[in-house]
Amino acid sequence: MALQRQLLKKALGEAKTKIGGSLFCHRPSLCCSFSTLPSSGADHEAALPLLPPFGYEPKPYNGPRGDEVFQKRKKFLGPSLFHYYQNPLNIVEGKMQYLFDENGRRYLDAFAGIVTVSCGHCHPEVLNAIMEQSKLLQHATTIYLHHAIADFAEALASKMPGNLKVVYFVNSGTEANELAMLMARLYSGSLDMISLRNAYHGGSSNTIGLTALNTWKYPIPQGEIHHVVNPDPYHGIFGSDAKSYVKDVQDHIDYGTSGKVAGFISETIQGVGGAVELAPGYLKLVYDIVRKAGGVCIADEVQTGFGRTGSHYWGFETQGVIPDIVTMAKGIGNGLPLGAVVTTPEIASVLAQKIQFNTFGGNPVCSAGGLAVLRVIDKEKRQVHCADVGSHLLGRLRDLQQRYEIIGDVRGRGLMVGIELVTDRKEKTPAKAETTVLFEKLRELGVLVGKGGLHGNVFRIKPPMCFTKDDADFLVDALDYSMSKL
Repeated sequence: MALQRQLLKKALGEAKTKIGGSLFCHRPSLCCSFSTLPSSGADHEAALPLLPPFGYEPKPYNGPRGDEVFQKRKKFLGPSLFHYYQNPLNIVEGKMQYLFDENGRRYLDAFAGIVTVSCGHCHPEVLNAIMEQSKLLQHATTIYLHHAIADFAEALASKMPGNLKVVYFVNSGTEANELAMLMARLYSGSLDMISLRNAYHGGSSNTIGLTALNTWKYPIPQGEIHHVVNPDPYHGIFGSDAKSYVKDVQDHIDYGTSGKVAGFISETIQGVGGAVELAPGYLKLVYDIVRKAGGVCIADEVQTGFGRTGSHYWGFETQGVIPDIVTMAKGIGNGLPLGAVVTTPEIASVLAQKIQFNTFGGNPVCSAGGLAVLRVIDKEKRQVHCADVGSHLLGRLRDLQQRYEIIGDVRGRGLMVGIELVTDRKEKTPAKAETTVLFEKLRELGVLVGKGGLHGNVFRIKPPMCFTKDDADFLVDALDYSMSKL
């Protein structure tokens, strides 16, 4: 911690000295974050990056300032809340791939509200759908008929392969995974669930059991959960050898259960765990084993769904499988509190033995907004866009990796990208302190990214899907500039 503070203090002081004073220019929404090019005797002299032009002026903000908001938050909200940056940002407005703070300064949002804003902040078509429905009916629940939930369910089911045709609406990814686990246990008649190490599936008392990162887990009973070796091509003990990882799953079934399991759940690209893509072919082999043991296969698409990977609409399609249950949230609503579980009629039937009900699931406003999101993604060809821009971004990041030893790995698909920072490429030692410094320097330059991985040393690049190649270039240039000053 002392080293982190020392490095951070040095870097921030250096930035202020070299930038020449002004932290933002007169028209912050239309120009760069800083105005003075530094001089340096470094071997690689990276140019000070410029925010791409953006023809939008934020509205004047006259609300509470950040310090006041922060104090009120500390007084009235739970102490488990955390914030990014030494001085938390007071974000007051968003437009497409950009955010604005209380001073009108513009930032490139490369994290999309934790991979939630799919179409773009305040996308006009999504906003219009939400507002028009709000004028007519905000809420009534499914005890009455309303076309919005049925229209949305029909549109969502049309995006699913195979016999995945029955939709349940909930309010979050955690709720979706809770419901999926309930379905799996009821349908199979077993309790044992299998999930991957390094996974994140939610923070409720049940989904904490599925989650396998100690920073997100409380010491409570976790139920019948088995965490198998993560098929991580970068850190995994078997590299990209899917068959060796699959043997561990079989061993857990053979030695840790009665031989029957309820189900297996995984993300296709682990999100909170640091944008980790699974070894090729892994899910196909695991699904076969789990189904032979009487279990169902659950794909957690909370972060990978809706075209974000570029190559496919759903992350599980990258592994050539069709799950028995799919969970989704985040990008499904572009910021609305919305999640869904999609499964087969056969599995769905097990819930009919009792009443399964969600007061706000399928709320008319959320349904109208969710349907608008699906239409915008199709209309604006966002999946193809993610493939194109993501390929460009990954190419530039891999070029950067050739110049900076601190970049241990660049990975991901489309606009779901991870950059792992290490102090030793051979040992893959997490560069914790350096990550903290670079995180702050990127913010100073006007770039907001996420962090992930057990050690917090992976930059998570998962922007709104309207993110452009110019935005990608600015992000990489900002990284280049920041790393050149370490």
